[in-house]
Amino acid sequence: MTKLGVLTFHRCINYGSFWQALCLVQGLRSLGAKPVVLDHRSDRVSRAEWRCALQPLLPAKTARADISLYALKIRKFLKAFGSFPLSAAFPLDEPFTPEDCDLVVVGSDEVWNFRHPWYGGVPLFYGEGLSAKRIVSYAATFGSHPAANGLESYWADKLRRFHAISVRDENSRTIIERALGRKAALVLDPCLQFPESIVACRNLANHRPYVAVYGHSFPSWFQQEARRWAASRSLCLVSIGYRNEWADEQWVDGGPYEFAGFIAEADAVVTNFFHGCVFALLNAKPFACTLSEYRSNKISDLTRLVGAQRHVVSQNTPPAGYESILGGAPDPAIADRLAELRRQSRNYLTDVLE
Repeated sequence: MTKLGVLTFHRCINYGSFWQALCLVQGLRSLGAKPVVLDHRSDRVSRAEWRCALQPLLPAKTARADISLYALKIRKFLKAFGSFPLSAAFPLDEPFTPEDCDLVVVGSDEVWNFRHPWYGGVPLFYGEGLSAKRIVSYAATFGSHPAANGLESYWADKLRRFHAISVRDENSRTIIERALGRKAALVLDPCLQFPESIVACRNLANHRPYVAVYGHSFPSWFQQEARRWAASRSLCLVSIGYRNEWADEQWVDGGPYEFAGFIAEADAVVTNFFHGCVFALLNAKPFACTLSEYRSNKISDLTRLVGAQRHVVSQNTPPAGYESILGGAPDPAIADRLAELRRQSRNYLTDVLE
């Protein structure tokens, strides 16, 4: 049996990061592997993570009444981290592979994003210090680092050690192909590839109509259109994970398992987060998404990849556009495209696990 380590951002107070790590682990198990999550630790990162979780809307300060709610959200995440099969802990900045792994899978998440506020440019995620026989990536991404900026040879040389590379967006694939002169496989985010664990969180009892709001710092025009559409359908706007004053209700302290059920039960989703789109897609929910500077690469590439470009709205989108994308089921062609991409992604994983 191959000793397999997964290297990712497994302690982020972020719904997407939690679920893509858990789905990747569970998915690898379904393929016959026995993965452990390589448990890197850093006081510096933990302080930054918790500071951001308590003050997510900086420079706007969190209201005193919300501090306890964000703290409860953090505690729910810390408890949920117990779902991961962990290696022995080791320091992030002095990395070594605690398990004598035959194979390390790096990803998913923004493991190569130089613009990540506390993980950016950490050599471990480029394979530095890993003594595994083979290193591969799955659905890794450079996030908001644009292909036009290229990749310095220092980092490219590290990635050349990887036996196989797969990414989840065209921006990252372009960076790899230009810098390394080799093809990178395009695969699905683990949440879309292995949604079984997420689907198990559905709880459709006592369902009441609502629109899920996921994200923060939405532009005012998007807020207005989302409110207008929801009101036209007599639907309540419920914001999870963050306070959005323009929503009708707030669920600031929702944990990762609660988040999965919340999206599954929603009538529609409005978001500006990548995994807001992902969770809407895997639940076949109508959704509207607006781009932000930090997430534009990821969201634009994802929606193009699965044929859901019309769900990305702009200030020029007319009210009829919202009615079209939020008022009915997503195009069936999206499900067909996801099924095709799941086959491709599974083929990549079975090849690297051999």
